[in-house]
Amino acid sequence: MWTKAYQPVVPRPTDVVLPHRRERFDDRVKESSQRKLQDEFFDHRTLLTFSRVITQGQFDSLDFPVATGKEGGVFRATTADGFRAVKVYRIGNTVFRNLPAYAIDELRRETSARDFAGLVYAWTRREHTILGRLNEAHVRAPMPYGHLRNVLVMEFIGNEHGGAPRLREAQIDDPAEVYRDLVDQIRRMVVDAKLVHGDLSPFNTLYFEGKVVLIDVAQAVSVKHPSAPQLLSRDLDHFARFLRHSGFEVTGAEFLKAVGGDRLNPKAAGG
Repeated sequence: MWTKAYQPVVPRPTDVVLPHRRERFDDRVKESSQRKLQDEFFDHRTLLTFSRVITQGQFDSLDFPVATGKEGGVFRATTADGFRAVKVYRIGNTVFRNLPAYAIDELRRETSARDFAGLVYAWTRREHTILGRLNEAHVRAPMPYGHLRNVLVMEFIGNEHGGAPRLREAQIDDPAEVYRDLVDQIRRMVVDAKLVHGDLSPFNTLYFEGKVVLIDVAQAVSVKHPSAPQLLSRDLDHFARFLRHSGFEVTGAEFLKAVGGDRLNPKAAGG
């Protein structure tokens, strides 16, 4: 929910995503690339949402895509005092094709499974809420600033040169330190926020200034969920394999115990 009260003139939707070439682009190649992105990614409803978000002061303009895919994408946006990340979910069923059944069940409590727009809006609200819970528990995750329909505005993890790399793609000089940092952050998530990510891996963990940052949290579940022990064990197995490949020996079971996950299910074991 947005908090800004003033209502300035609403900008043209296309100007939000496709600024005038004389202001933002040096040549026709860049203009063509930006036009292609607009045509493939932003429908009219999403463009109107962007206009409303900008009039409410969440950001001034989009800079460039940080990551895009079939489900949506993340863009860097400029504000008066720096940058923000803007996550946009596409309106359609592609967002939900790979979701586990428990996540779909959660969304069905809010809207009809046949209402794709409603499901996407609920998914966006869910990610905003979970990011807030993680920040309250001092888990290193993007700070959420607001959401509207299928658009989520949050803290940008990166700098003026671009977004932070994913852990899987980052240069790791000290895998033992990465392990200790992962244990600290995941333990906070499990013990303090009482959540299990459910789809955590080096692919959806950022690595910025020597620290891990947890992202893509919408599918997280309570530690009391029946699937929580299995999901946590699977998440930690992903990291254990990555760390062993990077030169640090740890098993999934050792990782599980270190984050307090063995208390969820003492019989769980990882590889």
